[in-house]
Amino acid sequence: MDRPDRVRPDGARAGGERRFAPGDVVVRREILHGEVWFGCPTVCVEDSPDLLVLYLPPGTRFGFPETGRFPCGRHPWQVAGHRAWTGHGKLMLHRPGEAHSVDVFWTGPGRAFAGWYFNLQEPLRRTAIGVDTLDHELDLWWAAGAERYVWKDEALFAQRLVEGRYPGTGPAIRAGGERIAALLDVGERWWDEAWSAWRPDPAWPVPVLPAGWESLPPAG
Repeated sequence: MDRPDRVRPDGARAGGERRFAPGDVVVRREILHGEVWFGCPTVCVEDSPDLLVLYLPPGTRFGFPETGRFPCGRHPWQVAGHRAWTGHGKLMLHRPGEAHSVDVFWTGPGRAFAGWYFNLQEPLRRTAIGVDTLDHELDLWWAAGAERYVWKDEALFAQRLVEGRYPGTGPAIRAGGERIAALLDVGERWWDEAWSAWRPDPAWPVPVLPAGWESLPPAG
């Protein structure tokens, strides 16, 4: 399997292709009000026409641009001093055009499956080095063994609306979460539950952000 280091020093992927191979570094950036706000390197697990699977290993360091307007302030993780992913890594499952990912979490020394996390976000837009999106704060969590999901960060989502993070799109974001909830309520499972047992390639190093990751213009 390819190792996650196939990004040129100038930040562009060799060949300029938009499709990533297993093991490639895929830079996931958040774009807020037209400027890069946050970035983290992930590892491509699968990139097919129907599914993009990214892995965020433990110890992966985040990136925060040094300059910008930042009308809603700096990224909350930067403010909180959260500089790297801790605990077990997480897997992120994306279907094209969907405004959420299905994230897989593990817990404990035995890396037991912890549950499914439905992360509301802008649909992914591909770049030469990865994907651009924006987290929508509002999420749903279905813990392993639980009878039902729970909503997460509803109060924080309301606060972000007041701060102007999602101008004019708050109702649509909430409606997207309601659609996910409705599908779960009728037993729909649009992801393969076998991902709960997935394990990363132990040969993969912790990925790092390529030089110039924050300078690439936002996609779309």
